[in-house]
Amino acid sequence: MQSDDPGGFVMAPVDPDVTPVPSDTTTRSRFSELDAKGLALKALRIALFYLALLALWQLLYSLHVWSPYLLPSPSDVWHSFVDYVDNGLIQKAVRASLQRLLIGYAISIVVGLIIGMACGSSKYVDETLGSVVLGMQSLPSITWLPLAILWFGLNQNAIIFVTFMGSVGAIAISARAGVQAIPPLYRRAAATMGANRYQSVRYVLLPAMVPSMAQGLKLGWSFAWRSLMAAELIFVTTGLGHLLNLGRDLNNMSLVLAIMFVIVAIGLAVDRIFFARVEAWVQERWGLQTA
Repeated sequence: MQSDDPGGFVMAPVDPDVTPVPSDTTTRSRFSELDAKGLALKALRIALFYLALLALWQLLYSLHVWSPYLLPSPSDVWHSFVDYVDNGLIQKAVRASLQRLLIGYAISIVVGLIIGMACGSSKYVDETLGSVVLGMQSLPSITWLPLAILWFGLNQNAIIFVTFMGSVGAIAISARAGVQAIPPLYRRAAATMGANRYQSVRYVLLPAMVPSMAQGLKLGWSFAWRSLMAAELIFVTTGLGHLLNLGRDLNNMSLVLAIMFVIVAIGLAVDRIFFARVEAWVQERWGLQTA
């Protein structure tokens, strides 16, 4: 609106009934505050849940529902954990177990991916080798330990083999499902565009398998971790399973529970820190997020 001054202008009057539109910065700030509050509430709920479990545990110990030999107090378990951390046995056991796990798991990824892609791409291979994989998947992984000891001897190669056999089936089955879920139109389109076999695998097959493989790798990890612990329990060697056996031999239930918590904590950490991020990335990258 033009003012009485020939050279000046004045602002138009602001209608008090019109709500101002927030800026992008204000909107992002509000969303950030909501996200922070949501994370804080989630952390509080989780903390309260675990505190309730500890309180229940302490209550059962105080009421002598079971003897202290069978159910030690939370403080006893904590002190046992601290003692074995101070002498370095837990750190040494964790390193040994994770080293075996990573070797066996890495081999199972390579072999499982090859088997799964072969079964998914060829009906003949699926009917022959695929049926063998399905049958072997029904075997408990610990049943491979006697065979592994006869083949590899009393060394860590036997445990790595058991870990490999525990996870390779799940990875192969997931890879097979990922290949079979690819629409044939994708392959025909790649062939029409002049893609050779390597290019079809590199640019069509592997990217389309990623969502299925993300689940398969997570499942294979859990099977590998359980197979490793079972093998270490039976085969005496350095590792978390050996510390569990040590606690049993010493009638030290506090040590047994402490090592069990370490095993659970490692499994949860890998799932939350690594696989949860992988799944979130796959859902965002492949457009699988729910509205």
